[in-house]
Amino acid sequence: MSDILAIAEHRQSELRDVSLELITAGVELADQTGGDLHVAVISGDVEGYADELNRVGVDAIHTVAYGEEFNHDVYTQAVTQLVDSIGPSYMLGPNSVNGLDYLPAVATRLDVPLVTDVVGLETAGETLTATREMYGGKVETTVDVEGTPVVVSIRGAEWPVAEGAGSADVEAFDAEIDEDAIGSSVNGFEEVAGGDVDISEADLLVSVGRG
Repeated sequence: MSDILAIAEHRQSELRDVSLELITAGVELADQTGGDLHVAVISGDVEGYADELNRVGVDAIHTVAYGEEFNHDVYTQAVTQLVDSIGPSYMLGPNSVNGLDYLPAVATRLDVPLVTDVVGLETAGETLTATREMYGGKVETTVDVEGTPVVVSIRGAEWPVAEGAGSADVEAFDAEIDEDAIGSSVNGFEEVAGGDVDISEADLLVSVGRG
């Protein structure tokens, strides 16, 4: 049997939808491998997030109560230690700004393959087949990865959100965070200004295309 570890994502005190999509992908993969699905949530209101993440198909939830918001160094250290402790064959994370920040670092530390922006997953034995899209979604390609473990980032909105109340064991994971290795901190969030652009007011318009 091969276990799966999925890393949840939250931002500004809200669990992001991709976390529940990760559970769906993880359940599908665990059904193929015959292993358990572990979900981890790091920083913030981990107990509250664990309640939301406790969906059908999740076998265990690991909480890391350190900090409030995403931090590259904290996540890298905590996830690496979780992988070492649980020993999953496949580790799933979001193909988001945060996920693409720490997942490559985790894969490098563990010296394992990393497959990004995945829209489909299948496994047979110790071969993982990951489906990816290229050329703006015009072409689908598959990547076969032999051996385990493998770190995978999944594209958001490709799997449905997990539903139904689960009965997972919730356990606090005592990650040993080296504070001297933390090189940054989150001081706040600033929303990007939106609004429509009136091209009729522009002095010059440039259009680039084909044909």
